[in-house]
Amino acid sequence: MQQKKSWTKSFDQHTLLLFLLSVLIIAFMGFYKPKFLGNANLQSMLVQLPEYGILAFGMMIAMVSGGIDLSLVGIANLSGIVAAVVMLRFGGTSAAITAGICCALAVGVLCGMFNGFLIGYLKIPAMLVTLSGLQVFSGLCLIITKGPAITGLPESFAKIANATFFGVIPYSALVFILIVVALSYLMNQTVFGRQLYLMGTNTVAASFTGINILRTTVRAYVLSGILGSVAGILMASHYNSAKSDYGSSYTLLTLLIVVLGGIDPNGGDGKTQGVVFSIILLQLVSSAFNILRINAFIKTFAWGLILIFVLAVLNIPKIIREQKKG
Repeated sequence: MQQKKSWTKSFDQHTLLLFLLSVLIIAFMGFYKPKFLGNANLQSMLVQLPEYGILAFGMMIAMVSGGIDLSLVGIANLSGIVAAVVMLRFGGTSAAITAGICCALAVGVLCGMFNGFLIGYLKIPAMLVTLSGLQVFSGLCLIITKGPAITGLPESFAKIANATFFGVIPYSALVFILIVVALSYLMNQTVFGRQLYLMGTNTVAASFTGINILRTTVRAYVLSGILGSVAGILMASHYNSAKSDYGSSYTLLTLLIVVLGGIDPNGGDGKTQGVVFSIILLQLVSSAFNILRINAFIKTFAWGLILIFVLAVLNIPKIIREQKKG
């Protein structure tokens, strides 16, 4: 229990540190490369950020509940492919686009139920279930597409991720903001949110309080699956195509985001706002590296270095307290 308490106490430090790092990057890049704060680069960041940001929220839900969801990229791509197939099958009309989006969300629900049932009822570790799920869902993508991307999607569908609100904010960024508000309310103000935290802290204690562990687990992974589907729709809209390997690097990136954002890897602790600042920070770092034309391998190294730096800074007070006690 002491470990949980120390992680909770450090959460505000997490948020503050992430915010300060973001401000430093903005200030440095704005001075060194003024185009970093240009309209084109800002809009580019706002288009890309929601894709893996929404996936990170799915990972957050699973991790708070005491599990993990490594199948999110597979769910996203399968959802995008199903949406593309439906839209092309029915002629690319507005009704077809609506039907495609609904089918994509249904895919997220079914995939989430599959994961949640195996984890909650059969008691298979979440890591094994969702890693297997990633392979299953990715395999279904290949079966449907036979490998190549599905192209020729309606131009109106492409506008979901690429068009802007009054020429300033991409619609995908508005979707991201709505999800942030909804998740903040869900996790902080609802019974389901409290059940997730309690179940993630101690499953046995949660069951003794009357929480239906199986139902809560399934609901958590269904919600994670829906978020994966939303990200998949945005990715398909962004590229105006659907393929089995879009966002292949996002699985490790979402793990980095949620841990960097203060979500306890053991479950039961962390808040949405920490994940939001973590998403913003990593997008700033990624965009800065692109403008500086730094190799993508170094970008991956930098993400790991940032994570180690933040965790080290936040654990220094704990080490000092333990040394004083000793």
